[in-house]
Amino acid sequence: MTKPKRSWALAEAKARFSAVIDHALAEGPQTITRSGRRTAIVVSAEEWDRRKRRKGNLAEFFAASPLAGSRLRLKRAKDIGRRIDL
Repeated sequence: MTKPKRSWALAEAKARFSAVIDHALAEGPQTITRSGRRTAIVVSAEEWDRRKRRKGNLAEFFAASPLAGSRLRLKRAKDIGRRIDL
């Protein structure tokens, strides 16, 4: 993840919202803080869409795994659970 280039106090971000957007477009994600704590990140719509895009499905993920075809065999312990008195 790209680190935000600038941090804005909430009051300043509200007063200069257009500038926050301009910086997000030009420089990357912008951090908004409230009482000195990071509370929000403003990113461009292009950056948001890029990060939201799904990269394949679960079957493709497992097929691309370095363990695919390794014939790895796992043994599970036969756990009978614990006794609970009701």
